[in-house]
Amino acid sequence: MSALERALAGYLQLRHSLGHEMAEAGRLLPGLVAYLDARGLPMVTIEAALAWAQQAPKSPAGQVTTIGPRRMTAARGFARYLSGIDASTEVPPLGLMPRRGPWRQPFIYTSADIGMLLEAAGRTIVSPLRAATYQTLIGLLAASGLRIGEAIKLDRSDIDWAQSVLLIRESKFGKSRLVPLHPSCMRALGDYARLRDQLQPRPAEPAFFVSLNRTRLLYPVVQLTFRHLIDNAGIGAGAPSPPRLHDLRHSFAVRTLLGWYRAGEDVQAKIPSLSTYLGHREPASTYWYYSDSRVIPIPAPLPA
Repeated sequence: MSALERALAGYLQLRHSLGHEMAEAGRLLPGLVAYLDARGLPMVTIEAALAWAQQAPKSPAGQVTTIGPRRMTAARGFARYLSGIDASTEVPPLGLMPRRGPWRQPFIYTSADIGMLLEAAGRTIVSPLRAATYQTLIGLLAASGLRIGEAIKLDRSDIDWAQSVLLIRESKFGKSRLVPLHPSCMRALGDYARLRDQLQPRPAEPAFFVSLNRTRLLYPVVQLTFRHLIDNAGIGAGAPSPPRLHDLRHSFAVRTLLGWYRAGEDVQAKIPSLSTYLGHREPASTYWYYSDSRVIPIPAPLPA
């Protein structure tokens, strides 16, 4: 085992002990270490890290994927750790390989759009339980800005009915958080839970949202069903970018920011609270929505 391999093992062990999810770094960084060892480099250099990141494979169409920027992010974290061992280590600066591709204009849902989606679910989905599942799921995403994976992962025990709070367990970055909800949202969840228990009294899993097979919802099925509802409701026809599930989260974030603007709040000071609510790793991720809120024409806010 080389010195860099031992250093990598120590780095991953330390980060794990601090509660960080290191699955991606654990997959990517052995490649960086092998690259450095093959060239006789004892430490990370900016040039070597960039060259390694740029070796990331492209898509079949020859387009640049996010693998390169993700490699650079992993290399930067490892280099910061190594710099505490050897001051000659070079830490790649931020922005060396921008993570985001060309800006895709999000679709900002209006209150009418949400209403049409819910109506389409009730009108086109035959099963009363399935129709209620998708109406409640879409309503929750619009009202809370949850990621679709977080909503699907919810268990019944993750809802604190007394405090009107959801527990989001080990989400995108391995962190858990509490998400308070408006009383109207809690009432909708309660109505769904009662209907679900009546129509599906013996579920196979503890999931809050259940399928007709008594199991947790599957993302590919949710994605396909959502696309059918969008098309059936005629939402987004002629829009620069087709409406997506993730745009419900985007709409929530932008509307929250605009609500603060309209109320005369100090938006810059409140960004960290929105970042925490959305489960972002750092406020920098939330500023993506902040820039959108200043350039996208936004319709009237959703009702409470």
